[in-house]
Amino acid sequence: MNRLKEKYTKEIVSDLIAKHNYKNKEEVPKLEKIVVNIGCGDATGNSKLLEGAMKDLEIITGQKPVATKAKKSIAGFKLRQGQAIGCKVTLRGENMYNFLDKLISITLPRVRDFRGISNKAFDGRGNYTLGLTEQLIFPEIEYDNVVKVRGMDIVFVTTAKTDEEARDLLKGFGMPFKK
Repeated sequence: MNRLKEKYTKEIVSDLIAKHNYKNKEEVPKLEKIVVNIGCGDATGNSKLLEGAMKDLEIITGQKPVATKAKKSIAGFKLRQGQAIGCKVTLRGENMYNFLDKLISITLPRVRDFRGISNKAFDGRGNYTLGLTEQLIFPEIEYDNVVKVRGMDIVFVTTAKTDEEARDLLKGFGMPFKK
């Protein structure tokens, strides 16, 4: 069993029940999935950029990414409907906990001048979005093999009803929020 999943069942559930007065442990919010997304708008002109981003995302998450396609055509951006403009991976179960553990304990401390992640990136329904500026902070990525330095969005989808419940859940996992 993963370290964070064990921590969730043994510590976090009881802490959240005490803090939010849940009637049973099924009411306690849990992490449903983590979605990692890389947008490659410049891939419209060069498809090699999208392949590089997909390769990086596969190395980071250990799962094969899916190409995301444009929903509609925008002439100003030279974009056609159905054209691949990014990639994403949805992590669930064991892979999700492994990725979260790696993110909290190894990757975020490697960020230069890191003072914690923002408290304001909740969506009002208990989900949290974290934006990273470069993929080089992940230890698996080798600088020499990177086609282009690009950022990514990491979305933590929880079953929490409010942002406060989601913040307490993520804090329990060890997310380093700003004070």
